[in-house]
Amino acid sequence: MKEKSKVYFTDFRARPGYNLLQKLEKLVKKAGIENIDFENKYTAIKIHFGEPGNLAYLRPNYSKVIVDLVKKLGGKPFLTDCNTLYVGGRKNALDHLDSAYVNGYNPFTTGCHIIIADGLKGTDEQYVEINQEYVKTAKIGRAIMDADVIISLNHFKGHEGTGFGGAIKNIGMGCGSRAGKMEMHSSGKPNVILDKCRKCKQCIKICAHGAISYNEEGKAVIDHNKCVGCGRCIGICNFDAIKSPNDEAADILNKKMAEYALAVVKDKPQFHISLICDVSPNCDCHGENDAPIVPNIGMLASFDMVALDKACADLVNKQEVFENSYLAEQMKKGVHEKDLFHSNHPETNWESQIKHGEEIGLGTKEYELIEVK
Repeated sequence: MKEKSKVYFTDFRARPGYNLLQKLEKLVKKAGIENIDFENKYTAIKIHFGEPGNLAYLRPNYSKVIVDLVKKLGGKPFLTDCNTLYVGGRKNALDHLDSAYVNGYNPFTTGCHIIIADGLKGTDEQYVEINQEYVKTAKIGRAIMDADVIISLNHFKGHEGTGFGGAIKNIGMGCGSRAGKMEMHSSGKPNVILDKCRKCKQCIKICAHGAISYNEEGKAVIDHNKCVGCGRCIGICNFDAIKSPNDEAADILNKKMAEYALAVVKDKPQFHISLICDVSPNCDCHGENDAPIVPNIGMLASFDMVALDKACADLVNKQEVFENSYLAEQMKKGVHEKDLFHSNHPETNWESQIKHGEEIGLGTKEYELIEVK
């Protein structure tokens, strides 16, 4: 029988003189973060800065608690994320930094610098050989792989593709470069949306495999027999005319995501923190956030990201659904299940990321929940 992983939990109740930031610090200390050797170690704190317009992302105040603690322990922390595959405010490093600043993340509010791990256009990546079932070589943002210690600070919420977004998604999907994200989302190659193509011919300059040519109208086309799926053409296009097909089945997406998480943390000290608050039905990648689907629950921390995600999912599934929410609307349509995340997005299966994560040695779903007052 597998030994249970320890997951530490504290609720969001706060009395005068003892605030939530103090509770977070006490939680992570009880969970053992001080046992990590941070002395002169570059420490990547992986976080989602939130898409502009979304207000459900974690406030920067929480990150400062972790930054200050890492500094106190002798570490060199930085906040980090990788660029997105989709169109939005975080597609390149410049826009990504602007988005982070708009949402309150800067050196003055957090106590450390922000580094977009996969560079200006999402192409600064490191290849990590893992030889797993779906991913043989993961493509991870270079600054993350250069770090000595990995900490994930996660907003636990629903997700339209993976069921929920927690530690595995924050580390696995979030640390993938543009090519890595495309590998997880798609079994195919990118395509050109012809009516958006402006004939600028920048994409052909970035393609190292001769996969791009131009039709009789002068618009780009991609030869999938030559394309290797690196995603560089997506990054170089200023008109969002090149897209990933996003055709991977939900279970395979979750399994690839778990394998990418393994690539990030293997042979490195790791620690994971999840806040179950403002549990929106969709990812913080949306430029909006719908009403929460359940009440705020608490903060959790563990060295085991699989156990942490399973504990968070179990806690959410014990809650009453908010009436004024997308999930309540789904249930009124006849979707009634004990699993609230599956009711929220019936085409998803979050359990596949947990099961596969356990199978590949990322962690265990068996946990002991320890409450911290």
